[in-house]
Amino acid sequence: MSKISIVDLEVFYCVGVSDEERAQPQRLLLTVDMGFDFTSAAMSDRLERTIDYHAVAQMLLKHGEGRSWKLLERLVSNLCDIILADYKPQSVSVVVKKFIIPEARYVSVQLAKSRTARPKLGS
Repeated sequence: MSKISIVDLEVFYCVGVSDEERAQPQRLLLTVDMGFDFTSAAMSDRLERTIDYHAVAQMLLKHGEGRSWKLLERLVSNLCDIILADYKPQSVSVVVKKFIIPEARYVSVQLAKSRTARPKLGS
């Protein structure tokens, strides 16, 4: 399976358990891996035959506007669902890095999801 990755995209989202932590957007790094067979795009050199990673990155940069999450787990699940629905990869993995514990380089949460096959009618 081919993969398209966006690594350590810097975004600013309101995320945290306490109201104070969610009061201001904080710096997060997002890594997104999208499993996608881009053979057709490689042969045709046509953007519409692949996932437009620029469009995905722009969506991620804007996604936090006017939103907040208490848990990183909820955030990564939300991002996976949106990418699967809007950009149609076969699978997606999202890692969110948060810089909240001074003694640690970062805390991260990762989730991978795949598109579910639709049951055939009459089966």
